[in-house]
Amino acid sequence: MVKMGVEEGEVMQHSMLTKSIERAQRKVEENNFGIRKRLLEYDDVMNSQRTVIYSKRKNALFGERLDVDLNNMIFDVAEEIVAEAKEQGNFEDFQIEVIRIFAITPEITAEEFAQGKIEGLTDRLFEQAINAYHHKIDAIGALTVPVLNNVYAERGQIVENVVIPFTDGIRGIQVSANLKKAIETNGKEVFKSFEKGIVLALIDEAWKEHLREMDDLKQSVQNAVYEQKDPIIIYKMEAFNLFKSMLAAMNKDVVSFIFKGEIPGQETTSLQARQVNQAPVKTIETKAELVSPTGVSEEDVNDGPKEPVRNENTVGRNDECPCGSGKKYKN
Repeated sequence: MVKMGVEEGEVMQHSMLTKSIERAQRKVEENNFGIRKRLLEYDDVMNSQRTVIYSKRKNALFGERLDVDLNNMIFDVAEEIVAEAKEQGNFEDFQIEVIRIFAITPEITAEEFAQGKIEGLTDRLFEQAINAYHHKIDAIGALTVPVLNNVYAERGQIVENVVIPFTDGIRGIQVSANLKKAIETNGKEVFKSFEKGIVLALIDEAWKEHLREMDDLKQSVQNAVYEQKDPIIIYKMEAFNLFKSMLAAMNKDVVSFIFKGEIPGQETTSLQARQVNQAPVKTIETKAELVSPTGVSEEDVNDGPKEPVRNENTVGRNDECPCGSGKKYKN
């Protein structure tokens, strides 16, 4: 530019230069628009999946249609078990899978399984599972009501909610239930809180894992360009399959937990030590939980000022050895 006689800071004006800059700027803007448009296409896939998950989570959180969702989950799992077993023609695998998920022994015989259709077998398994589930709810109520009555009789004026542990033998969860409502419903409110808590927990767990898989998928489909394929089409197809698999796995986890979930036997007697007071929202440890095994509470241990640690006199290198030999310590 110096050779052309243009000084530093001088404004350059020329029609050819102006048009070149405009063309370059237009290309940059078109490229940015294409990037934003493509991102929106990727986001549309996630938004449709997010709508389904958030709808299920809302139903569990506010109790709306939770019973319907659970019945649908049980039916879908039963249908999947029957369909896979019928496709393989293996009655033993069918029995094992029913026991593993529903914790019941199927009433369907080998002959009925071989001759029956998927629809009929699914309906029979679903009906048996629902009956077992209702019996389980009644059993949990019979187990918890006596303890709840004791808690209400002793501290019903100051306690509103109680925290009750559940476990399927591998994982555990603690749910909070209204004490008075749980007694009035013969313990069914406890199981409703259990259903709500486990559905929310497993939905969140499955959704977080699914988001990580979707991020990996979004990166991997970019290589489809080298195969002369549209990455967004591949992304939509693979995302649908991932979402379908995630829902199926989540349904199995939820159904398995609610059918196998139990209150640990040793915990039912200590239910009174897991009470939640009315004022705070967070779970509060009771006085009984703050007492150490020796019977001394933390408050008693912490009372009074702590004495400073004093170091004892040390033997120097040239001092006499404390053994009484008369020699210097360093020797």
